[in-house]
Amino acid sequence: MVHLLKLSVGVHDIAHLSALQRARAETDPPLRHRTRQMPKRAADIIDGGSIFWVIAGMIQCRQRILDIERDQRPDGTPCVALLLDPAIVLVDGRPVRPFQGWRYLNPEAAPPDISEGAGSSVQLPTALRLALVELCLL
Repeated sequence: MVHLLKLSVGVHDIAHLSALQRARAETDPPLRHRTRQMPKRAADIIDGGSIFWVIAGMIQCRQRILDIERDQRPDGTPCVALLLDPAIVLVDGRPVRPFQGWRYLNPEAAPPDISEGAGSSVQLPTALRLALVELCLL
């Protein structure tokens, strides 16, 4: 199993990501993220992998990747669709430098999930959590 790490460009926070995905899933089901290239490790990804979203410079959440299939954009351009579980899982994030495209993320390097009752840091605003992580206080 392997995960993907992807920047969520133009998304302000997890609530914004959720709202965008909900609207997209209603108008063009199923919920998917389109990308240009087929991952070479697609079989490993759909074997329990997730897409970890980098929002505002920090890994903040993940979604299970249910399947990967060839697709096309509305203009007919070929692409690949990552079919996503709509459930967004918060993770114990960490800062990430910007990069293009997506990166593979091995399970041992992936941040752990945080449950709703895991601690007060879950309730902190994104900018404050990022600042505390950068200061090694979280």
